[in-house]
Amino acid sequence: MAPARITDLDVVDIRFPTSRELDGSDAMNPDPDYSAAYVILRSDAADGLEGHAFAFTIGRGNDVQTTAIAALRDHVVGRSVEAVCTDPGSVGRALTGDSQLRWLGPEKGVMHMAIGAVVNAVWDLAAKRAGRPVWKLLTDAPPEWLADQVDFRYIEDALTREEAVALLRKGKDGAAEREARLLAVGYPAYTTSPGWLGYSDEKMVRLAEQAVADGFTQIKLKVGADLADDVRRLRAARAAVGPGVRIAVDANQRWNVAEAVEWTNALAGHAPYWIEEPTSPDDILGHAAIRKQVAPVKVATGEHVHNRIVFKQLLQADAIDVLQIDAARVGGVNENLAILLLAAKYGVPVCPHAGGVGLCELVCHLSMFDFVALTGTTEDRVIEYVDHLHEHFKDPVILRDGHYAAPTAPGFSSQMHATSIAAYRYPDGTFWAADLAAQQKGTKR
Repeated sequence: MAPARITDLDVVDIRFPTSRELDGSDAMNPDPDYSAAYVILRSDAADGLEGHAFAFTIGRGNDVQTTAIAALRDHVVGRSVEAVCTDPGSVGRALTGDSQLRWLGPEKGVMHMAIGAVVNAVWDLAAKRAGRPVWKLLTDAPPEWLADQVDFRYIEDALTREEAVALLRKGKDGAAEREARLLAVGYPAYTTSPGWLGYSDEKMVRLAEQAVADGFTQIKLKVGADLADDVRRLRAARAAVGPGVRIAVDANQRWNVAEAVEWTNALAGHAPYWIEEPTSPDDILGHAAIRKQVAPVKVATGEHVHNRIVFKQLLQADAIDVLQIDAARVGGVNENLAILLLAAKYGVPVCPHAGGVGLCELVCHLSMFDFVALTGTTEDRVIEYVDHLHEHFKDPVILRDGHYAAPTAPGFSSQMHATSIAAYRYPDGTFWAADLAAQQKGTKR
């Protein structure tokens, strides 16, 4: 019998109208429509399993992202299912190593996110075939195999394969006990749901109080549009949650370096825990300068960092206190393994970016692996949580007392319901078709 092969790579443009309630609004992105350039890997394997994943965008441009993913179809179709699931890193290396694809990056931007979506779909398929969630697949894997999933090009001056294997072997000590704790308690979360910039003060305060009641010990507010407004909102949030709850603030790259220092120090009287993305994520030395001048407020960044090389330099330059991975920004699970290992070596806590559509579902797997089988700690580590759009996923995240419950279903928790895909496919899904018809009649859904 011929070995099973990947037979197709389907891509769907999926968009949700989150801008209408200002969900997700911040100083740089006032009207986001959370969207997914959604990929499905199909095969002729007898088990009928598929790999699902996506790249996250915020509306316009999702068509560009889907086109980039579709351009990878011929690089994937025809590959052995067994081979790619046994070594997902082989897919990442082939795609990032293609000379003509590299010319479009290299390893950054739309094409790199497309590669990440395909690689994550392979991990979803591999975990489903193994009958385990991705975090468990990673946790159970031998250190040497995990190290072989990492591309050490351009980072060996900061992390060698031998160092990675040593970190992973050390992470095995006590892993069974930590796994039991994870299953019993979950992984700590913080929530951005109260803090969108377009929300009224009343809505922000109500949601902040609800977050504390729900067990969260950290919330986040968006800042950066108007200093007086930010001071007022932070003051109100601090009064609502009290001194024992951390409040992070997020500027979404709004400021120049000097402006970031001045603005952050103006907010310092209300004890912000960290300032997130105070300037361009490409400005490593700028982050380092800001960090020196705003302490004890911590500096956090990473959701828009292109690749492991930039993360390496942020760590080498002592530019950040908190590293924020994103499951769909870089080249998939394999590159995020490299980033987690770099952070572990430098002793910098990882607090992932999530929210969006499906990002919570993905990134919790990476943090849970980090806790169980790499760093062995959740101290000063929290995963972002936003209560949006989880109902569209077959295995949505579950929050209990401010903690992510460990996923138990096989896969990467990345598969959407077929009904959601049919409704929110853009522009011809049932929701968008009805919305267009309503607008033509002079109303809006």
